[in-house]
Amino acid sequence: MKKIRAFITWWNRPGKSLIAEYVQAFIVIVPLAFIIRTWGYGLYKVPTGSMETTLLIGESFVSDKFTYSFLRKPQRGEIIAFNEPETEKFKYSENYFKNLWQRYVWGPENWTKRVIGLPGEHIQGKIEDGRPVVYINGVKFEEPYVNQYPLIYTGDYDHPRSYHPDYSYEKQPFYRMDGFKVRQIKRILEEHSMPAERISGTPLVGAGGSDIYDVYLKSKDKDGIDEYWVMGDNRLGSSDSRSFGKLNGDLIHGRILVRLFSVDSNYSWLIFDLLANPLDFWTRVRWSRWFQWVY
Repeated sequence: MKKIRAFITWWNRPGKSLIAEYVQAFIVIVPLAFIIRTWGYGLYKVPTGSMETTLLIGESFVSDKFTYSFLRKPQRGEIIAFNEPETEKFKYSENYFKNLWQRYVWGPENWTKRVIGLPGEHIQGKIEDGRPVVYINGVKFEEPYVNQYPLIYTGDYDHPRSYHPDYSYEKQPFYRMDGFKVRQIKRILEEHSMPAERISGTPLVGAGGSDIYDVYLKSKDKDGIDEYWVMGDNRLGSSDSRSFGKLNGDLIHGRILVRLFSVDSNYSWLIFDLLANPLDFWTRVRWSRWFQWVY
């Protein structure tokens, strides 16, 4: 207690210079921010449509890191944030300090998926009656959160986007679309015998992976490592465990908890979108999706 009181007295000493004030603030704020960023809470912005329509591009979220750091492991059905898996795209350094820098300061991208399989489980993907299904330890697993909407090409994105058939292109609830451009792309694709849309519930075909798999996930109790099977809710537009395989639990760092705000925007920083499009920006705000718990 004496040391604490002495520190408080020193901290509040009179006659400090402005530079000393800034230095003291830096000494406190930086470590505190690092602690909160690493073990408390994090802020994330959705860059892709892999979790449509649970999460949409342009939405920002708060994640809970404290629970996974100190209380328990991820549970099935939770939406998690994790460092980009160790694929050929990114390799973590074997140097301890550089590895820390990559994981907590500047390194791989943050990915967001839903936990399907837990450590120690047997996960199978099958096609039944033309539809992909998941089995966990031999029991069929129901997934009500999987995207039920078709995906169409809009011309404004590299990948197709969720489309609500009950609304016109210009009044879509998820993404604003240009009807003329959508019809033009559809016609071009059909002329080249290519599918103009992806129908929900159909098997995944192409570079995104396969809906047929049979894996056993390792458990730290037996194997010294926890492995998870994760997938995006937008099964026809998600790069997940079907392509990169089992996820090392050490890469998981938070549970997506609350949606802060939602804007139909591809900008990394919304302020730049607002400055570039001060009037149009507000027409793309999804007010009904602000400040919500995420499940």
